[in-house]
Amino acid sequence: MPKRKDLNSILLIGSGPIVIGQACEFDYAGSQSLRSLREDGIETILINSNPATIMTDPSMADHVYLKPLTTKSIVEILKAHPQIDAVLPTMGGQTALNLCIEADKKGIWEDFGVELIGVDIDAINITEDREQFRELMLKIGVGMAPQATATSFLQGKEIAQEFGFPLVIRASYTLGGAGASIVYKAEDFDEQLSYGLEISPIHEVMIDKALMGWKEYELELLRDKNDNVVIICAIENMDPMGIHTGDSITVAPAMTLSDRTYQKMRDMAIHMMRSIGDFEGGCNVQFAVSPDEKEDIIAIEINPRVSRSSALASKATGYPIAKVATKLAIGYTLDELDNQITKSTSALFEPTLDYVIVKIPRWNFDKFEGSDRTLGLQMKSVGEVMGIGRSFQEALHKATQSLEIKRNGLGADGKGYKNYDQIISKLTIPSWDRVFVIYDAIQMGIPLSRIHEITKIDMWFLKQYEELHFLEKEISKYTIATLSKDLLLEAKQKGFADRQIAHMLDCYESEVYNKRTELNINRVYKLVDTCAAEFKAMTPYYYSTFEAEIETADGARYVENDSVVTDKKKIVVLGSGPNRIGQGIEFDYCCVHGVLAAAECGYETIMINCNPETVSTDFDTADKLYFEPVFWEHIYDIIRHEKPEGVIVQLGGQTALKLAEKLSKYGIKIIGTSFESLDLAEDRGSFSELLKDNDIPFPKFGVAETADEALTLSEELDFPLLVRPSYVLGGQGMKIVINKEELEEHVVDLLRKIPNNKLLLDHYLDGAIEAEADAICDGEDVYIIGIMEHIEPCGIHSGDSNATLPPFNLGELVMQQIKDHTKKIALALNTVGLINIQFAIKDEVVYIIEANPRASRTVPFIAKAYKEPYVNYATKVMLGEKKVKDFNFNPQLEGFAIKQPVFSFNKFPNVNKNLGPEMKSTGESILFIDSLKDDEFYNLYARRKMYLSK
Repeated sequence: MPKRKDLNSILLIGSGPIVIGQACEFDYAGSQSLRSLREDGIETILINSNPATIMTDPSMADHVYLKPLTTKSIVEILKAHPQIDAVLPTMGGQTALNLCIEADKKGIWEDFGVELIGVDIDAINITEDREQFRELMLKIGVGMAPQATATSFLQGKEIAQEFGFPLVIRASYTLGGAGASIVYKAEDFDEQLSYGLEISPIHEVMIDKALMGWKEYELELLRDKNDNVVIICAIENMDPMGIHTGDSITVAPAMTLSDRTYQKMRDMAIHMMRSIGDFEGGCNVQFAVSPDEKEDIIAIEINPRVSRSSALASKATGYPIAKVATKLAIGYTLDELDNQITKSTSALFEPTLDYVIVKIPRWNFDKFEGSDRTLGLQMKSVGEVMGIGRSFQEALHKATQSLEIKRNGLGADGKGYKNYDQIISKLTIPSWDRVFVIYDAIQMGIPLSRIHEITKIDMWFLKQYEELHFLEKEISKYTIATLSKDLLLEAKQKGFADRQIAHMLDCYESEVYNKRTELNINRVYKLVDTCAAEFKAMTPYYYSTFEAEIETADGARYVENDSVVTDKKKIVVLGSGPNRIGQGIEFDYCCVHGVLAAAECGYETIMINCNPETVSTDFDTADKLYFEPVFWEHIYDIIRHEKPEGVIVQLGGQTALKLAEKLSKYGIKIIGTSFESLDLAEDRGSFSELLKDNDIPFPKFGVAETADEALTLSEELDFPLLVRPSYVLGGQGMKIVINKEELEEHVVDLLRKIPNNKLLLDHYLDGAIEAEADAICDGEDVYIIGIMEHIEPCGIHSGDSNATLPPFNLGELVMQQIKDHTKKIALALNTVGLINIQFAIKDEVVYIIEANPRASRTVPFIAKAYKEPYVNYATKVMLGEKKVKDFNFNPQLEGFAIKQPVFSFNKFPNVNKNLGPEMKSTGESILFIDSLKDDEFYNLYARRKMYLSK
């Protein structure tokens, strides 16, 4: 039976601003879902307040409402579109589900005759109400940990007395483990219980007997109206119970489960999905398994929606879960739908993996001074990376190389811990770098049995680590001249980077690279094809690996490569890697638009990125996707294989920009602004000379490389001073200091964290107004796409400021200076493409803070506010296809748009929440107001006084 005829117009609820626990995965799911509905000719109406994402692009839906996610907004939309037949709330995470339930309780869906599809209210209520869920599981014979619900403090105390410690407290109706904690001692219980009751919207907590050390698994399921169920992916957490899955290292397929237990788990998951309600769509089920021979299975929870892990599962298998779940919600059955990758098998065909994927979370604790860096039941990571390899070891190495935390993989970089007590402590209390600490422990000679006893990580994983350590020891016995081909091939097959091998052999990375090229040990590319190559795949979605040569009967030797190079002209777009504070989903938006614009210009597009949460790594965004670390060695090999016309670096944030120097050195063409210009903007000394030559004012500054130099400079520059390292993003390490003691302390700390870095000291313009401009330049003409004025004064990072477009109280004289300076700087830097310039305004004089000749965090916001595809235009300018004067710019905005930052401080209760020059926000929303008399603007402006010192 094909799709339902009675569904012609559907409202989709997005997930709002990005916060820890609900990030870009839901933007990816929503984008896929909208495309899926439009393929079937269904009118799509979207509500989502996040301007930074592809999902809210005008091209994604027939009607996009950038409105607050409230029932008031829902009513406005339903009144404006009486034709809406149904609402799909399962793509927008917990935010969408909670809003859907609230609208249901208020009778809104009923009043407007709107049907709920993809899930039913009963299923949401059963899974969110932990008491109801527990009763249902016991009724259908699915085991659960001893647990009970408390709706009052007294009730909670009685349960704790009955169960004994350790206990787990989980708050009902929250996301990302908010309000959850493990309590080991009675004296900590009262505080955690109060917090859990307070944070739950219904003031209810579930108290479980803690299953510490049990293994944790997740299954992703899809079901259609005929009750066909497929299991898309089984994901195993390397970290045992006690660490939120969003903060766990996860592996697919499941590695340490017996087939008997896996089959039992499958049956239980299907039974659970069928029991919670009669709906068509996706579902995520989490289980705990006892770490003994019995392998007892206990259900943890079930989410009747597309989950955080379904983006990972989609990228891991190549099976687009959100897209198919949407089709099922509108009435298709699995056997009627094509497998999107093979195009020849049906969607009822379960994926089979002939490779391994490893996901590692990416944390940003450095942004939250004094934060608790240990991992537990509350999610703290801000992004994630995924590595694909032929073995667990290769995938693990590729994932660690993708993290961008100045590590080259596991070990072999001289950065490991050497202190026994520190290693034992870090193993005992799980912390963000435990993936590396396990390797350090093995290197130190701590027995695997001891590591297992402390961490409860399955012995299979620890043995994989140990094998890597043995291989490193073996290779270290040789020199580059005496290392055998077999050993070098084995090291590459296990994921060791050339840099790591060079460290083992005490030689240069280039020598290792040359040696493996001589020996024909080259990367080959394999397809992610959902069916272990049993059927031909039609989508070009690749990962790299190393294989031994095959010899044919006539003596010819070759290595099999699935990536066939065409003779079309090609462009590579470098992605922005894992999400983090300061470099978020805005750059993914830019990369996707860059790819689409290059395709419109007739290029074959090649995307390189390792972030599983985003639209840029969807298998059909670019002509070819290389799901690889944005790490020099991987990029260079892809470029040598594909031989593109050039590489676009200005859309992938600081990640891509940092590779510009290497690309330039190796003679690879950078599309758009040249490396020399990019470097000139980063080098403060040269940039200030350029400003002097053009009569553009800037705050007095100096460059220091030691604490002594900084102290000498401070006498010349006058306090307060803004101190910052060069070549960083999101204001990393920036601080305002007001005396010599503070200056010395901060400089010493910075040089310890970022050795050999030049530090910039600026005289801080106290109480100045901050503004910024984004522009497109083709080397001859400059078009300013937007000027934004910050509500907070200068000194608060631009990413943490409320900013208005257009400015609200800059006079004509100031506006003219901003326009003149922007045009002069863009041309003086020979910008080709996008540029962002930040200004401080004091006493009617406009000073330059910095210029970034690349896509900035604000470009998507300006594009949404003015309803103009600026990244598309800028990419065409970079490619030389168009000039600025070829575009008919027509910005449309009545009133003002305000960019409002969103913070995730609730994950770090004891952290200093004061804002400063280092960015702390995790996401943003957009607010449209008709005039400055609007109450919301008045409230924001009144808060400005908090930051003014005079």
